[in-house]
Amino acid sequence: MTQLNQYGQPVGFALPDWQPLAAPPAIPLHGRFCTLEPLDTAHSHALFASFSSAPDDRDWTWLGATKPASLNEMENWISGKCQDSGLVSYAVIDHRTQQAVGAVCFANIDVQNGAIEIGHVTWSPLMQRNVLGSEAIYLLLKQAFELGYRRVAWRCDSTNLASRRAAERLGFTYEGRFRQAMTRKQRNRDTDWLSIIDGEWPQVKHAISAWLAVDNMDAHGQQRQKLSVFLAR
Repeated sequence: MTQLNQYGQPVGFALPDWQPLAAPPAIPLHGRFCTLEPLDTAHSHALFASFSSAPDDRDWTWLGATKPASLNEMENWISGKCQDSGLVSYAVIDHRTQQAVGAVCFANIDVQNGAIEIGHVTWSPLMQRNVLGSEAIYLLLKQAFELGYRRVAWRCDSTNLASRRAAERLGFTYEGRFRQAMTRKQRNRDTDWLSIIDGEWPQVKHAISAWLAVDNMDAHGQQRQKLSVFLAR
């Protein structure tokens, strides 16, 4: 129902108790299959090994950085994220090996308006097409909404269909495309925006929790039913 102000003008719904939030603390986030640890150069060796397991650098096509070609470049890549005050950066630790297999960040943290973005998603082949990536994003979503954020955004290059599909699979809603929003690696980038807002989170949380639960997902990460089944309920 549209709300009207004293002049009869349509306005957004009231938030009488809204207060600015704190930025997410850099603390470990624990799941069934992975833990998100605050990113540190101590993860350099494991991440370099994980990323080096790829036969080429195609997974870095849409990222701002290029794939580190040496341990020193890996350390510099990690240091850049750790020193960026606008990021809260994590390494994804695979419980099976206790090694870092990917990285991800909270970015564009808007404490005044309660909006935050999941970005810098950098998965190694050891995270692709298995439960680790989905659980890592779920842990970040859970943390953000528990801290009181109203909106969690996801943006990607419009040509990166795998990224957009991954977000939609996890319950993000496509919002639109910002044309010629950026230049990246001497190319144009149109940016697709997706989000989950706080009113949608309870249903999304219930669906992902049920999908990750023991009665649907075995200890090896093999699912009985797809996540889409739970989101459709």
